[in-house]
Amino acid sequence: MASPILLVEDTLSLAMLYETVLKKAGHEVVTASSLQEARASWRKSKASTVLLDLMLPDGDGMELMDEVHRHDANARVIVITANGSINRAVEAMRLGAFDFLVKPFDENRLLRAVENALSAERTQRADTPEKPQSGEGFHGFLGNSPEMQAIYRMIDRIGRSTASVFITGESGTGKELAAHAIHDCSPRAEGPFIALNCGAIPRDLLESEVFGHLKGSFTGAISDKKGAAAAAHGGTLFLDEICEMDLSLQTKLLRFLQTSTVTPVGAVTPRVVDVRIVCATNRDPMVEMRAGRFREDLYYRLHVVPIHLPPLRERRDDILKIAELTLHKFAQEEGKMFRRLNPETAQMFRRLDWPGNVRQLLNVLRNVVVLNDGVEMMPEMLPHDILVEARRMMSPSAPEHPVARGDATPKISAFVGHTLAEMERAFIEATIEASDGSLPQAARILGVSPSTLYRKRESWT
Repeated sequence: MASPILLVEDTLSLAMLYETVLKKAGHEVVTASSLQEARASWRKSKASTVLLDLMLPDGDGMELMDEVHRHDANARVIVITANGSINRAVEAMRLGAFDFLVKPFDENRLLRAVENALSAERTQRADTPEKPQSGEGFHGFLGNSPEMQAIYRMIDRIGRSTASVFITGESGTGKELAAHAIHDCSPRAEGPFIALNCGAIPRDLLESEVFGHLKGSFTGAISDKKGAAAAAHGGTLFLDEICEMDLSLQTKLLRFLQTSTVTPVGAVTPRVVDVRIVCATNRDPMVEMRAGRFREDLYYRLHVVPIHLPPLRERRDDILKIAELTLHKFAQEEGKMFRRLNPETAQMFRRLDWPGNVRQLLNVLRNVVVLNDGVEMMPEMLPHDILVEARRMMSPSAPEHPVARGDATPKISAFVGHTLAEMERAFIEATIEASDGSLPQAARILGVSPSTLYRKRESWT
């Protein structure tokens, strides 16, 4: 016999409402209104699914979650929090919570979270809660650096949730790969995964692509079209480059998230759809929001569980691993003899910054394999621009962190009479100029991340 659901909620009216909804759906429910009572109830019932309010009158709900997981690593804890405490819910997810609900939520959201937890329990109880990663491939990812191991664990955890996910990272870091991995790790894995690049579709067609249209609703609408949101019903909708979306369409997207309904262009009757939203951008969404290009309410609706994918230069231990595995793969596909990187080539790869990240690395490897052959990948096989940059980086006269050159470096006397902010801007701009306009190189000189420089330049416009 299945164990009951433990409901921990100190507000009597809400506890009665949740209990009624769950029992109506056929679930057995045990209710507790305090941390002490919840501990006693769980020890007696051994509930494998727990609905847990984090704010309890006699303690922190996190303490109960910790106790539950110590005794049953497969237990599914769904945390409940108020709108102003989303950060605590996200932290609970990182510590092993299965999902979270933000008050107020409707009964469909409650039942969906519980059904997902019960389904995951049935299919995963025999498995370990976190699959060890070898680095040879996690849902298409390569690399076993500590940074990527943390990403794999996070994807595995939040994949089982129903919460919206916001992926950030530079171009080429694998944002769509992460979105697909989240889908594959979720109870929706058998459903559709629909990806839409908001930056690649003309603005006047984007609404139709997202929500669909009826025949004759506008010039060129020669038949009914199901939009991406409806096509993703029962699965995951991935909105790439979300910050490129027009403000007017952002309003309609927010309404869709609030109501779970879509209204195709030309239609008057909305349609209910069940999708999980995963979005991504290579911009800083906070900067876009403050600049008025991204709606604040939409930002907070989507930015529930954030994932930031690190650039390749911040996980250099993965560069050679990715290069070696991919070189073998491409050589087999192209019928070439390549087996390994020449030691000098390997050293060059580790020193290069790879501003295009993994995508750039893969493109370079494909270029070499298509145009050359041999057992070792030699430096002279590299594309000209990559070879020139690599040799510059490898030059004995080139320091590990090169400094700004020539007259571009401002003299201290030039700063007299200026504010600290003005001095900082002048020095950063001079460093970028001395780096031939390369922000990644300027960031390396200044000892900051490129995203810091992007944000500062954005604030100066």
